[in-house]
Amino acid sequence: MASFVIEGGHRLSGEIHPQGAKNEVLQILCATLLTADEVTVHNTPDILDVNNLIQLMRDMGVTVCNQGEGTYTFRAETIDTDYLESDEFLKKCAALRGSIMLVGPLLARFKKAVISKPGGDKIGRRRLDTHFLGIQQLGAHVLYDDNREAYQISADRLNGTYLLLDEASVTGTANLVMTAVLAKGTTTIYNAACEPYIQQLCRLLNLMGAKISGIASNMLTVEGVAQLHGAEHTVLPDMIEVGSFIGMAAMTQSELTIKNVSYKNLGIIPESFQRLGIRMEQRDDDIYIPAQDTYQIETFMDGSIMTIADAPWPGLTPDLLSVLLVVATQAKGSVLIHQKMFESRLFFVDKLIDMGAQIILCDPHRAVVIGHNHQLMLRGGNMTSPDIRAGIALLIAAMSAEGVSRIHNIEQIDRGYQDIEQRLNAIGARITRI
Repeated sequence: MASFVIEGGHRLSGEIHPQGAKNEVLQILCATLLTADEVTVHNTPDILDVNNLIQLMRDMGVTVCNQGEGTYTFRAETIDTDYLESDEFLKKCAALRGSIMLVGPLLARFKKAVISKPGGDKIGRRRLDTHFLGIQQLGAHVLYDDNREAYQISADRLNGTYLLLDEASVTGTANLVMTAVLAKGTTTIYNAACEPYIQQLCRLLNLMGAKISGIASNMLTVEGVAQLHGAEHTVLPDMIEVGSFIGMAAMTQSELTIKNVSYKNLGIIPESFQRLGIRMEQRDDDIYIPAQDTYQIETFMDGSIMTIADAPWPGLTPDLLSVLLVVATQAKGSVLIHQKMFESRLFFVDKLIDMGAQIILCDPHRAVVIGHNHQLMLRGGNMTSPDIRAGIALLIAAMSAEGVSRIHNIEQIDRGYQDIEQRLNAIGARITRI
């Protein structure tokens, strides 16, 4: 198990480029299974979750070529269907949350799929009902094998239908869109997720020959086609990394420029940090953050305490609440952080409290943060990363803290952030990997 040793108190300066979006690329890679032709994907991040999925696809029989600089080609001409039934395949799927999105492409193209309960972050229950209820309505049969702890999905024929999703699940929407593109007839998906990741997936599928309309709305219409062909796609910059870098600049009182952020796809993220008092400027497609000695949390118009909560897009992504929470610990004022979607994601705050942060954990979903206004620095600590987003939040806290900190289980951070210590050390951080 690897660890980071962080010497806190160093200011950052210069420019940093966000990597390709993790949550988008996992969908895109699964979509390459929908055709026997070659699909080229640019701006692929070199992170653990993505590399594990690429290796899994190689094991499945997909021809994968690394063209360098984050560019890969995928040709799923021949798939080893025996391997898809193996215990080894199920074991690898169980360790990778994104594996659930293999179901849609495999079912659409081969009319069957076997998948184990997917792994990933330990942030509370992440149910699969939206996926399976939808594919059943499209004509699939779903059985759960208790002995193998795996779902067996099959379909003699997939038919388009009207789907009203019980929640606006991003991965659920992705799976159902990928299932519907090769179904017979028209599928309408209402209460669909409409994140930029889903928009990008739909645009790639249309380039491959699919007929999807309503992109960027919560109602997608998919006209089934007989087959798809190859295409070329470029992954967006990772909005979660952009938000993480904004938080780092504020916490370390640094001047920083985040390059090529695809600002139009950031939604409410910049405004959410501005509510904490963080100044920033949009310069073309970059974000410039000036050094600030202090930043003050806004109140609502009636003077009541600010609440920052996650919500389906175009609301605030839950992946950034951990970062916003840690940034608030050095703001002037107080804020209520309300994590609505996951019941275990705020439990990392006990580590921040040990570092000297003033946080009241009200329940598994809500925490009140009373900011220090940079008058009292956090203390270095010894901690363990429970998930990707808490891990980067703890790293931000350690970078701003007085003294030396250690973060263990940094494989969680590696799952979502590429060469993070090298990139941060290049702009002034002091982070050592052990």
